[in-house]
Amino acid sequence: MDIVKVVVDALRFAVGAPAAGYALAAIGLNLHYGYTGLLNFGQVAFMLVGAYGTAATVFHGGPLWLGLLVGIALAVVLGLVFGLPTLRLRADYLAIVTIALAEIARLVTRAPAMEPLTRGVRGIQRFAGPFYRLNPVPDGVYGIGRFEFSHRALWPIIVGWVLVALATLLVWLLVRSPWGRVLRSIREDEDAARSLGKNVFAYKLQSLVLGGVMGALAGMLLALNAGAINPDTYIAPLTFFAYVVLITGGPGRVLGPVVGAVLFWFVIEATDGLLREAVGSGAITFLQNNDIAALRFSFVGLALMLLMIFRPQGIFGSKEEMLVGRR
Repeated sequence: MDIVKVVVDALRFAVGAPAAGYALAAIGLNLHYGYTGLLNFGQVAFMLVGAYGTAATVFHGGPLWLGLLVGIALAVVLGLVFGLPTLRLRADYLAIVTIALAEIARLVTRAPAMEPLTRGVRGIQRFAGPFYRLNPVPDGVYGIGRFEFSHRALWPIIVGWVLVALATLLVWLLVRSPWGRVLRSIREDEDAARSLGKNVFAYKLQSLVLGGVMGALAGMLLALNAGAINPDTYIAPLTFFAYVVLITGGPGRVLGPVVGAVLFWFVIEATDGLLREAVGSGAITFLQNNDIAALRFSFVGLALMLLMIFRPQGIFGSKEEMLVGRR
């Protein structure tokens, strides 16, 4: 087995554009869950509107900058639509409602009535050209040894991790501000925060919208990186994966989502590569290649279970930050 190839390929995915996209989505969830105590299981809906807002605008002739603004605006509107009727719910009730609303958003996007705008179940292709035309990286291949990227692949990676750095810095500044301290107080005991004269509903709504915008940026990045979108891509497991990323790194920690995203993609791709090498070399004979995709997620699930048993607060988390639901 070529272990070096497996490790290098896993590292490439760990720093790739999808990892940056998942980090952005998890940063938004960290603001929701880690700092405010909101069990939002509908983050994928923000990713959907961000991706479709950008893709549909560019596909129908609009400029890229307008598409980005449309995606962000749709995320703000969706946050208000999500939040106004639901944020008075608590814990599991909020989780049930948000996952249902995310599924409604997906079904609306793929509905026949929306085909003139979203192209329905066919999705939208060939809209990422304006993004790649902005690529300042000269043609060529960059890296060291086997660890290399083409100039085209490097552009969304650079954009993605710059966005992650900016979002991380923003969260770091916010959670140390008076606004962020109110969020933490709401997470710990919202009745106590309300008794001190804080408008708990308004703070929750602000947190939901801001974290949703970060999710929309994640959707835009993943869509531009892939160059195509389909409504059936934006399903509940995307939110669950973002929670895996967040929980792995540690909720309520600024760098938790970043570390979690890198580890998530490294483990996923390393497991996939090891299994494929083992099957290809004959070391494992009871598996076929089409079994590996599902099996690798089983290993990730097992690793997450062990993490929850031995360190439920995540790698960088603390038990004090894991008091959500103990109110």
